[in-house]
Amino acid sequence: MMRNFIVLMAAVCLYLLGAAMPASAHHAFAAEFDKDKCADFTGTLTNIDWENPHAYFTMDVKGDDGKTLQMTFETSSLSTLKRAGTSKADFVNSYGKGVTVRGCPAKNGNKTKAAANYIKFADGTTHRIGQDVEGLFPGNFQPTGDK
Repeated sequence: MMRNFIVLMAAVCLYLLGAAMPASAHHAFAAEFDKDKCADFTGTLTNIDWENPHAYFTMDVKGDDGKTLQMTFETSSLSTLKRAGTSKADFVNSYGKGVTVRGCPAKNGNKTKAAANYIKFADGTTHRIGQDVEGLFPGNFQPTGDK
C-alpha cells in the first residue's frame, strides 16, 4: 500500500513539474515578419540548420553601407520543404556560392533576420521555401537583387 502511494506521489510530482516548464509555442508569420517590406537578398550561402520545426540558413549579404552582414533566414517546416521537393542537400551543395533569397524582414528591427519565401540556388533552380505572402509563384519570382 505504501509503495503504491509513493509511486502515485512521484507521478503527481513529475506531472506538476512538467506543467511548470515553459511551453514552446509556434508563432504566426505576421507576428514576427513584415510582409509589406519583402525584398531580394543576394549573397553567399554559409550554413544550414536543418532542425524541426523550421530550417534556418545563413548567408553573407552586403549591407547598404557596403559592409558584409551575416543574415539568418527562417524557412517553412521541414515537412513542407520535403513535400515541395527541397532537401538539405540543395542547401549544402550551394555552400560558398551565390544565392538570391526573397525574404521578409523581422518586425522587431533586427536587420539580420528574415523569413525566406523563395531561394534561387547557384545552379539556377528556384525553390519555394516559405509562405507566398506576396502572391508570387516560383515561375514569377524574378530576383532583382534589392539588397
